[in-house]
Amino acid sequence: MSEFFDHITPDHAAFIARQPVYFVATAAPDARLNLSPKGMDTFRVLAGGRACAYVDFGGSGNETHAHLAADGRIVIMFCAFDQPALIYRIYGRGRAVLPQDDGWEALAAHFTIEPGVRQIFLIDVESAQTSCGWAVPKMQLVEERETLRKYFRQDDPQVRLAKYQERDRSIDGLPVTPPSHLPYS
Repeated sequence: MSEFFDHITPDHAAFIARQPVYFVATAAPDARLNLSPKGMDTFRVLAGGRACAYVDFGGSGNETHAHLAADGRIVIMFCAFDQPALIYRIYGRGRAVLPQDDGWEALAAHFTIEPGVRQIFLIDVESAQTSCGWAVPKMQLVEERETLRKYFRQDDPQVRLAKYQERDRSIDGLPVTPPSHLPYS
């Protein structure tokens, strides 16, 4: 049976910290729904469970940024692939915090900022929900992929910044604010 909470509890924060993967979903009017898997050590619970944030690496698009700028709604889902079974969703309102923004330094201090990071998404938690997860298969993590880290270590930060600055629209044409500088260059 589902149970709702008005914040992320300490027990749920501990559950989140054990999960190697999570999923982020956003939407904006007249745009595609966006659902992205996330991994690595990129998620943090903040403000006594009333907020959370995750580090976003550059990739093929920037739909989450565009959707949050247009609509603000976000849901993050964690699910246990081990025991005990559990699905945990966080519903909230989010925004992108870029390296040039006020508040970047304080927020970035919660993370290890690596090459490839372009923004941090900050989410105000409106509610959280548990559900059973009994149909989710049991699986084991073999290892994290190093492909993304290797890619960004070999990439020239100034070339990457220029690429990000060229991308000022999502795949549906929604505006995106690119970083004006990268946090590690």
